[in-house]
Amino acid sequence: MITMAQGDREWYTQFVCDSVARIREITGSARAIVGISGGVDSTVAAVLVHRAIGGKLIPVMIDNGLLREGEIDFVVSSFEGLGIDLRVVDASSRFLARLAGVRDPEAKRKIIGEEFIRVFEEEAAKYQDVRFLVQGTIRSDVVESGTSVEDVEEDAKQDTGDQRPAQLVKSHHNVGGLPEQMDLELLEPLRDLYKEQVRLVGEELGLPKPLIYRHPFPGPGLAVRVLGEVTQEKLDILRKAQAVLDREIIKSGWYDRLWQYFCVLPDVRTVGVKEGGRTCGHLVAIRAVLSSDAMIAKWAPIPHDLLDRIALKITEEVPQVNRVVYDITSKPPGTIEWE
Repeated sequence: MITMAQGDREWYTQFVCDSVARIREITGSARAIVGISGGVDSTVAAVLVHRAIGGKLIPVMIDNGLLREGEIDFVVSSFEGLGIDLRVVDASSRFLARLAGVRDPEAKRKIIGEEFIRVFEEEAAKYQDVRFLVQGTIRSDVVESGTSVEDVEEDAKQDTGDQRPAQLVKSHHNVGGLPEQMDLELLEPLRDLYKEQVRLVGEELGLPKPLIYRHPFPGPGLAVRVLGEVTQEKLDILRKAQAVLDREIIKSGWYDRLWQYFCVLPDVRTVGVKEGGRTCGHLVAIRAVLSSDAMIAKWAPIPHDLLDRIALKITEEVPQVNRVVYDITSKPPGTIEWE
């Protein structure tokens, strides 16, 4: 967790002031719809735009069937506390239907990005004068997606000192995963900021720290943590394993030390032993990293006794799992997410 120095506070105060004025200028009398994921980026973007245009903003959370256990209840409750009425749209069946049989990570991201846009367009059509879609896109999304020559060239110069355009690392669903044809115009007030800067904007907006300092969660959700084809069975296994990991990490006091941690379900079965008999179960990989901006990251040296307890609890409480491994790869050469 970082703190805002006095000099920084003036910059973020001015950023909020300038952003509110600019958003009002851009939107005019039109309305906007914002997609809420529950992560810090979309939350800060939503509150910032809400401050600018108030009731002309339509906040929507899409249940794509790829969220963590209890995620929707947490997010809805959090926004109620901010005085913002959040609508939840259940689109889980259509997302899972589109993902059926798809194994390629880039294809999954693009399918999810397009489906999000189509759902938002359908929801926007229920209201009059909706012209804009607000997204919590941040600088690292743009750099890693490598989609716009102008943006990427500038990002490459500023972020790496290299004069060559940055190369595609992965298509973020809200950048490289967007369809070519869209009915709504994008409004991305955080596009030039990194994650820690976004958190400081959240502080300036007065958001509660539990919202600001939630760990990052990928826009495509658990679809990029279920390796290979996404099925309901695999999602259920991964949710249960993640719930165990969440409980143990929070209980141990490691939550605030980490940038991000999560479970991955590879498309792998392993042989195990349970109650004296042979099993053929799923393998779960645990990933935990230290970082400041997600552009580079180091694997986290979680104590062996804690890892031992996590592995024991997962294999006890998720019967389909018989093996747990820990990822000790930094970024680079690996990315934080496995897909």
